[in-house]
Amino acid sequence: MVTELFEVLQYGFMQNALIAGTVASIICGLVGVFIVLKRITFISGGIAHTSFGGIGLGYLLSVNPIITAVFFSLVSAIGIGVISKRSHLHEDTVIGVIWAMGMSLGVIFIGMSPGYAPDLMSYLFGNILAVTSWDIQMMLLLAAIISITISAFFKEFVVISFDEEYARAMGIPTEALYLLLLCLVALTVVLLIKVVGIIMVIALLTIPAATASQYSKDIKKIIALSIAFGIFFVISGLWLSYLLDIASGATIVLIAGSTFLLSIGVSEKLRGAGLER
Repeated sequence: MVTELFEVLQYGFMQNALIAGTVASIICGLVGVFIVLKRITFISGGIAHTSFGGIGLGYLLSVNPIITAVFFSLVSAIGIGVISKRSHLHEDTVIGVIWAMGMSLGVIFIGMSPGYAPDLMSYLFGNILAVTSWDIQMMLLLAAIISITISAFFKEFVVISFDEEYARAMGIPTEALYLLLLCLVALTVVLLIKVVGIIMVIALLTIPAATASQYSKDIKKIIALSIAFGIFFVISGLWLSYLLDIASGATIVLIAGSTFLLSIGVSEKLRGAGLER
């Protein structure tokens, strides 16, 4: 089976898929940890589904949907953050409204677009095997922006993730950093769309980090483990989907979810044995 894996990696589309999956895993390891710590998984889902409006706009304007998805995701992230922080509405209410509006705009834009959108399903459910060189270049650009930003504000992100009130007392601009974090989530969502699609993007954003957090309390170790888990999920998912001739994105997510569930028992045993770090 290992020989078959190396054989299939000779194909250009599989090489692109592996590069895209690796880049996505690294970014998920960086951003996903803060999503789990900050408990903003639902916000991530709202941003992800709102980006469908941007994809629809891309079809309407006959431009690459990823470009317009970046714009929609950033606007929705800032909108959710500002409204939830400055209004008396519950956060989940704001997310639900923006989520529904984004999806609805996407449907309307696609309906107004001339012709048929043959690759629309790949944005909804992902098709990592259809990743192009242009997609990889876009992913690398977004990955560089995200990595540089997190490196610059790493300590501040850690503080606001654990205790926002304490961070505010220290003079840290918590609202600005919170909005910046949501913008990073938005960029990560766009980066993952071609890998697993809008429907399953939350899984790859949270499962590697959630799995890694069961084995350590050190943030940097959790990030490293999260990246390692992500790469493992991508490689094993690509391999299994090739062998069974099934959807790659869904296979990656199912392996990730299964590993998370199995790791719960393993981490409990390690914790009981006093081996957790």
